[in-house]
Amino acid sequence: VGSSPGDTMLTPRREQPAAEGTAFISIQAFPALLDLPQDLEVTEVSCGSRHTAVVTRGGELYTWGWGKYGQLGHGDNSSSDQPRRVEYLVAEGLQAEEVVCGPWTTYVHVLE
Repeated sequence: VGSSPGDTMLTPRREQPAAEGTAFISIQAFPALLDLPQDLEVTEVSCGSRHTAVVTRGGELYTWGWGKYGQLGHGDNSSSDQPRRVEYLVAEGLQAEEVVCGPWTTYVHVLE
């Protein structure tokens, strides 16, 4: 097969390996089951562009996904495929009531 001056040749790109110590976060375009402790009852859920947050009936906040900008609320920029409780709220005696995720942010309405 010959090519003419206006043809574009597509070549496959290799994925860059993840930096050492970087968590791999799977991004799924379809619903998936979550493993939360059985005694937790979810009352609110919100999804950002690459992270998710839920509020439980007991007022706990769990977050997971991409955390590059600290939007998971765990005091760092780590990412997680597994739901993790936001310990700051527990330590401060605050109960989450509502959560709204933005593209790279998480807003939480809390009760003292």
